[in-house]
Amino acid sequence: MSNKGKAINGAKWTTISTIVNTCLQFGQIAILARLLEPTSFGLVSISTLVINFLSIFAHFGFSNSIIYKQESDRQILSTIYFLNIAIGLLMFVVIYAATPLLVLYYKEPKLAEVLRIAAFYFPIVFLGQIYNILLEKELQFKTLALTEIICSVLGTSTTIFFAYQGYQAKALIFGLLAAQFTKMFIQNIIARKYFSPVKYFNLKQIKEHLRFGIFNIGDSVLGFANNNLDTILIGGLLDVRQLGYYTIASQIAVYPVSRLCPIIIQISYPIMARFKDNLEQLKGAYLKIVDFLAYCNIPLLIGLYLMAGNVIPLIYGPGWEPTIPLIKVFIFMGIFSCLMYPLSTVAYSTGKPNLLFYMNIVTLIIKFPIIYIIATHYGIIGIAIGFLTTTFISLVLNFLLIQYMLGSFMGRFLKNIILPVLFSLVMATVILFYKQFIGNSGLIHTILQITLGGITYALLTLKFKISYTELMSLRSSI
Repeated sequence: MSNKGKAINGAKWTTISTIVNTCLQFGQIAILARLLEPTSFGLVSISTLVINFLSIFAHFGFSNSIIYKQESDRQILSTIYFLNIAIGLLMFVVIYAATPLLVLYYKEPKLAEVLRIAAFYFPIVFLGQIYNILLEKELQFKTLALTEIICSVLGTSTTIFFAYQGYQAKALIFGLLAAQFTKMFIQNIIARKYFSPVKYFNLKQIKEHLRFGIFNIGDSVLGFANNNLDTILIGGLLDVRQLGYYTIASQIAVYPVSRLCPIIIQISYPIMARFKDNLEQLKGAYLKIVDFLAYCNIPLLIGLYLMAGNVIPLIYGPGWEPTIPLIKVFIFMGIFSCLMYPLSTVAYSTGKPNLLFYMNIVTLIIKFPIIYIIATHYGIIGIAIGFLTTTFISLVLNFLLIQYMLGSFMGRFLKNIILPVLFSLVMATVILFYKQFIGNSGLIHTILQITLGGITYALLTLKFKISYTELMSLRSSI
């Protein structure tokens, strides 16, 4: 199968996985919003924050380096495999040791038990991590997608079960661990044909992978600080309940971006890495990825901006109204973020991860004083606006780096982006007309507005972007 065919097949399966996981995620939040307090979501947000931070050091950038180098040496992979297991156990110990300090900072005693349960994430995940990397390297997206669906169903079911039993924040952690254990177990079975570890460990053998990962780790640490500075400050300066509102608003508004974009990058990177020496091909691939992400995300986000006041009370019940203004700020952050996602793929494909590191240094220097000052004076909505402002600055820096790595591209980019923006504005006009002259409250009007907006965008896309014949041709190629 050609690279294009593999990309199309990967897109098909990851799309199916994304749809299923998105439905499960929104369904889970809708149920849990009625069972759990906002404080529970805040506690889990902090636990996730800790897990994500330690994960940066745990994988040492091996995922990107194995794919970039197309690594297949059994001794090298065995060294990486055993190193991953050792680091996973170390991360478990680190969380236990750091728990009292985190409880002191966030001033929430309940956090201790949640963190100590969440610590089991690392020994579980890093038993299967290398197999997940190899499945990506071999472009086995169908296997990855089906595994993800199975684990998501199990994780969601486990979370809801324990939530009904009154476990509050711990229910979400139990669901996470159940999903990750199942994923690890399946990966160890399926991907053994690509690699079976031998009794070999030599750090000198993987020095190129470690060297590749140095800037990757530095970039990830700074990226973590940039992306989570708001969560860190809210938990410390305000309170865990406010963090719960902020977390739910972020999950709802940024979820389409956070789910779709990484999957598209996951598909694109192994393929782009194969023609890393051809800048014109990389530029063309980059523009196609941005075009696709814009067409998928911009209408969803603009539609959510218009429908947030209707959807939140209907789906999540009373008590979550404070999330609505936050969601409307996050919408624009989501649009900026989806346009920035392909940057890392270009940087790794051109062998320049150091540029991501430098960009994150500059961004963090700008971001911290802006958000800290706003946080101390204007509360939670001020933090969201500050984060939006600095995200726009990051977008500008992103385009400058793309220009440096790939050459001139902005003309083609603007030509591509204008259509999804115009189509989304037409869609928004239709929805607003309905709201003004037909009706705006109640389930029926909400469903009709969403349907009418979706049909409007789809018809414009079929008319001016991709014809029905091309759509059928694409379907037959899948």
